[in-house]
Amino acid sequence: METHESPLKAGVNTGLILGIVMVVITFLIYFINPTTMVSMAYGLVTLALVFFIVIYFGIQYRKSIGGFMDFGAAFKFSFITLFVSGVISVMGNLLLHHIIDPALSSVLVESQLENQIAMLEKFGVADAISSEQLDTMQTDLEAAYTVVGQLKGFGLLLIIYAIFALILGAIIKKRDKSLDY
Repeated sequence: METHESPLKAGVNTGLILGIVMVVITFLIYFINPTTMVSMAYGLVTLALVFFIVIYFGIQYRKSIGGFMDFGAAFKFSFITLFVSGVISVMGNLLLHHIIDPALSSVLVESQLENQIAMLEKFGVADAISSEQLDTMQTDLEAAYTVVGQLKGFGLLLIIYAIFALILGAIIKKRDKSLDY
């Protein structure tokens, strides 16, 4: 009897790979130019990379179990992959922000604030922002880099991961049409 790797085990293995890749990319970007870590381009490129890796390994897993996978298994594979990689990424970020370079958070907050003000200026509403609102924005950004803030952020990411896993599961699944009556 042939045994197949479960979606859970395949997802954990892929999540480990994806998490390590994301931590390596984060550290490389940190060493090259830390302010890039808060740019929209960086976010979009990493999102595309995550989708590509999950789809690639999902299709490889599907092929390894016979070429067909229902949506439930594809969703489970995708969500577990994203969850495990997210845990590893959070640990890498905590290490980077609180042990390796505790001053990094203030640099990133300043860069994010400048980006937000530049965007507000593009829309012509930067003059309407009071200094109290700017202080609140800065306080909120600083709070996001604390340990509690990063853990809260990961909690919110779980909801986003579920949505992404639905999309990825729909892409990865493939039903056996020979079983249709």
